[in-house]
This record gives sequence, C-alpha cells and structure tokens, in this order.
Amino acid sequence: MARIFLFNKPYHVLSQFTGEDGQRNLAEFGFPPAVYAAGRLDYDSEGLLILTDSGAWQAHISEPRHKMAKLYWAQVEGEVAEDALQPLRAGLQLNDGPSAPTQARVLNPPPDLWPRTPPIRFRAQIPTTWIEITLREGRNRQVRRMTAALGFPTLRLVRVAIGPWRIEGLAPGAWRELHVDEPPPKARGARPPTYARRR
Repeated sequence: MARIFLFNKPYHVLSQFTGEDGQRNLAEFGFPPAVYAAGRLDYDSEGLLILTDSGAWQAHISEPRHKMAKLYWAQVEGEVAEDALQPLRAGLQLNDGPSAPTQARVLNPPPDLWPRTPPIRFRAQIPTTWIEITLREGRNRQVRRMTAALGFPTLRLVRVAIGPWRIEGLAPGAWRELHVDEPPPKARGARPPTYARRR
C-alpha cells in the first residue's frame, strides 16, 4: 500500500522542503522521510496539500491529464452576484489561453474558517464575497487570475478538496496519514482511504 498525507498548509509556507531567505517550508512540520508534495499550492494560498511516498500517486494527483477536481474557496473584493460567475462556468479567456469551464457559486453564508495570520487587509468601504470554484486544470495562479479577469481580485484563497479528500478536521499546520491501494485507479478520482492517523 502507499501512504498519502493530507496537510493543511498555512499561509506563507512553501510547498517544498527547502526555502530561501527565511521562508517557511514543509521541513518544519514533522513529515516522515521520503515523502513528496503531489502538486503545489502557492506560497500565499492556504489549505489542502497532498504529500505521498508513491511516485504513481504523486503523478495521479498532480498531473492535469488525470483531471482530478480541486475545490477552492476564494474571498474576493466586491459584491458578487451569481450571474457574474457565468464566464467562469462557460470558460474564461486568460493570457495563456481559455480556461476550461468550471463550477462556480457564491458561498452564502461565508465559510467558517480559521483566522489567517496575518489577516487580510480590512477596508470598511469595500465589501467582500466568498465564492467556490472547482477546477480540473492546474495552471499557475489560475483562480486568482480568473477572479481578477472578472473584476474581483482574490484577497484570500483556500483549497478545500482534491478529488475525494477534504481539509475538514485539520488545523493549519496539521496533517493526517492515509493508506491507499497502489497503483492508483485509472478512473477519475481516487479510492477512499483504508486507514487514517492524525498528527
């Protein structure tokens, strides 16, 4: 069996085990040896990052050809109506080509998340909205670029789920170990874990 680690990556932590100039990275969170990140999550984003000791699972999770869905919650600047998200659902033109159609909706009420450290800059005159976006692509800073193209810059971005795995129950900086069958399934998604241990 292979091991998978679900990690709630805090804000301003690199998705790798080394860093420069005092940047925080994965080395400080007590992972066992010989595990690697399956994909990445931007330094200024938070939420689910998956690590594994299996090269096959690393590829299955991170490579866009497997089309594993990734669910994000984005706090954006401005008041967003449902119809304003239609360009995301239809496919939005970005500077590196059109995005694939996505699932997108306004989150009302907003999600109950842990406080970010440091918090986003609060401006009383400018409201914010939380939106949910599901992607099957893996372009650089894609969610941020998509919301900016609609005129709603992203202030905070949290990845909530990858395939069948979700962040619930994990505080920032905590991880949970799962045992999964190897090799990965050929179908979309992944088999549920057979064992779990939380750190």
